[in-house]
Amino acid sequence: MDNENSPHTKFKRILVGVDDSPDAQLAFRYAVSEARLSDASLVIASILESQEMNVYQALSKDYVHGERKELVDHLNEYRDLALRAGVKTVDTVVEEGDPGETIVKKVIPAVDADLLIVGSLSKKGVRKYFGSQAAYMAKYSPISVMVVR
Repeated sequence: MDNENSPHTKFKRILVGVDDSPDAQLAFRYAVSEARLSDASLVIASILESQEMNVYQALSKDYVHGERKELVDHLNEYRDLALRAGVKTVDTVVEEGDPGETIVKKVIPAVDADLLIVGSLSKKGVRKYFGSQAAYMAKYSPISVMVVR
C-alpha cells in the first residue's frame, strides 16, 4: 500500500541529542523506535560543553582529549544498541560548544537531518546539557523537533 496519504510523516534521517540524563535515554529509545518505524537512518549526537571545564582543564589537551574519548565511547555504545534494535544506518557526532546552539547551527546542517529528538529535562547539577536547551532548539531549529517527556 502507498503511504502517500498516511497521516504519519515518514522521516528519512533522525537526529537524537544525548547526554547522561535519564531524559536523554528516553529520547534515544524513542528515536530508535521512530527510526525503525520510518525506516530512517539515525544520527546520535552529543556536545562537549567547554564552559564546564575550568581554565586549567581547557588548556590541557589531555583533559579535553580524555573527555572527548569518553563521549565517543559512550556514543558507540548507543550506536551498538540502535543497530541491535534493528536500525539499519547509525552515525555518531561529537561537537564542542553550547549544546542547543551547536546542534541547531552546526549539527543539523552537517548531517542533513529532518527530525530532531531531545529530552525535556536537564540533569541537576553541573551537567545540564540538553534540558535547558530544549526550548532553544524547538524555537530555532530549521527542522521538526520532538521533545520527549
